[in-house]
Amino acid sequence: MSKLQGLLFGLATLLLVALATFFFTKTWLPTLVSDRGAIDSAMMVSLVVTGVVFIATNLCLAWFAWRYQDAPGQIAAYWHDSPKLEWTWTVITAGIMMIFTFRALSLWAQVTAPAPADAFVVEVTGQQFAWNVRYPGKDGIFGRTSVKLVDSSALNFIGVDKSDPNAADDVTTQNQLVLPEGRPVRVLLRSMDVIHSFFLPNFRVKQDALPGMTTETWFIPQKSGHFEIACAEHCGLGHYRMRGQVHVVPPAQLEARIKETTGE
Repeated sequence: MSKLQGLLFGLATLLLVALATFFFTKTWLPTLVSDRGAIDSAMMVSLVVTGVVFIATNLCLAWFAWRYQDAPGQIAAYWHDSPKLEWTWTVITAGIMMIFTFRALSLWAQVTAPAPADAFVVEVTGQQFAWNVRYPGKDGIFGRTSVKLVDSSALNFIGVDKSDPNAADDVTTQNQLVLPEGRPVRVLLRSMDVIHSFFLPNFRVKQDALPGMTTETWFIPQKSGHFEIACAEHCGLGHYRMRGQVHVVPPAQLEARIKETTGE
C-alpha cells in the first residue's frame, strides 16, 4: 500500500462514519415527540464511542499496511505476543462495556417504572393484522371480554361483553389511537393470536403484546400531530399491513377526537 493509498483509506473511513451517523440521526431516526429523550442520548453515546473506535482501528490498519509493506530485501520479524498489551486493551474494553451496562440498566429502570397515578389509560389489543384500541369511558373501568364473543361482523373484534355494566361506556376503534398532549399515557397491551410488538417510532416506544397476558408501557406525548403505529414482530403474511395512526391532541379536544375516530 502506497502512502497515497493509506491516506485515501483513512479519509474513506472518516467519510463513511460521518455519512452513516448523519443519515441515522437526521434521516432514518424519526423526530422525537415524547419524554424518552434519554434513549436518543444513549444511542448517540454508543455511536460516538463505537465510531471513534472504528476510525482508530481502521487508521491503525492503514498505517500498519503502509509502514510494514513488502519491499525488496525486507526481512520479516516474528512477534509472538504481549501480555501487557492484551491485558491493557481487555481491561479498557471491559471498563467501557461496564459503563454501557450500568447506563442501560438505569435507562431500563426509567422506562419500566410504574406509570403515574393520573395517567390516561388505554388498552391496545393486537390481532392479525390490526390494532384494536379500547378506552374505558367515564367510569375508568374496562368491561369484560371473552374470545367466545368475538364477532367481526358486529365490529366486536376483541369480544367485549355488552352485558357487563362496566362495558357500557367502553369505546373501541381499530388502528386509530387518540392521546392527550402533555399527559402521561399508560398503554395496556394484549394479543388475540400471536406475538405482536407495539412500536411507536416517534415516541421511542416498543413493547411486545403477548397472547394470554397483559403487558404495559407508558410515556408522555409532548407534541400534537399524527404519527405511525407499527408492528415490530413478524406476525404472519399480512405483517406488512399491520399499521395504524396515533393522533396526539390537546386535552380539551380529546373526547371529541375519540368520538370522531369511532364515526359518531
